[in-house]
Amino acid sequence: MTGWDGIEEAVAVDATGSFAKAAASLGVSTSHVSRAIARLEDIVQAPIFHRTTRRVVVTEAGRALIEQFRLVIQTRDVALASISPDGEPQGSIKVTCSTALGERFVAPIIRQFAIDHPRISVFLDLTNRVVDLIGEGYDLAVRTGQLVDSRLTATRIASRGLRTCASPSYLEARGTPQLVADLGNHECLIGSSATWHFTESSNDVIYRPQGRWRCNNGGVVLEAAISGIGICQLPDFYVRTALNDGRLIPVLTPFRPSDEAIWAIYPQRRHLLPKVRKLVEMLRLHLPRYLDLL
Repeated sequence: MTGWDGIEEAVAVDATGSFAKAAASLGVSTSHVSRAIARLEDIVQAPIFHRTTRRVVVTEAGRALIEQFRLVIQTRDVALASISPDGEPQGSIKVTCSTALGERFVAPIIRQFAIDHPRISVFLDLTNRVVDLIGEGYDLAVRTGQLVDSRLTATRIASRGLRTCASPSYLEARGTPQLVADLGNHECLIGSSATWHFTESSNDVIYRPQGRWRCNNGGVVLEAAISGIGICQLPDFYVRTALNDGRLIPVLTPFRPSDEAIWAIYPQRRHLLPKVRKLVEMLRLHLPRYLDLL
């Protein structure tokens, strides 16, 4: 048994919830993962996972072990990266980002990062699901909102504005809201966020919109607003062109919220890795410009 045998496998099984998925993520066979876990359980003389026909659940003893295994893997990666003679990023980097922000802005930057650093391999997961970075083995996430996990570190890399708007035809037919409370008399087009944000007398105001149109895709919500179905609140990059050409008109501008921070988020020790540190620097340098150019 080698010094690392079973450690990567145990962390992968815990992250994915199955031996087959863990094997796929590591690029090995399911039988290899099963044997590695069995050898590890023989050494510690305790089960690490409870197996059923439907799922794999970590035991109490296994949980304590796996938390330590994650630290071992992180420390190993930092140590190996630190001996790169030229400080050049190397190895694989696993990144997650929301779909729209990722497709339009983050993916081109990471693509250039891969071109600039040929020893890097990239896995970019575009999803609106809030990924467990540590549990699922991610190096970096690009997110908006507040950091709630004390095991993670956040670096602000850009910001985005939110705009509330509707089509001229909708406002002609239904009138223009003058106060946030007036939205209760309007059709609201609800996207991936269940809350809308405003500022009133320097205070943040959260409004829960109601309406008969819901979609977790911002582009679809945009088209619904342009077609005159209702009022939307979307990030600037969705609506800027439609506002400039008059297909949409801003509403409630006195209550427009402060710009929302965009963060690079990573497990606390990951920033020591050249691949993470340099990608965060590249995102901080280029993402604000990409957002402004749209």
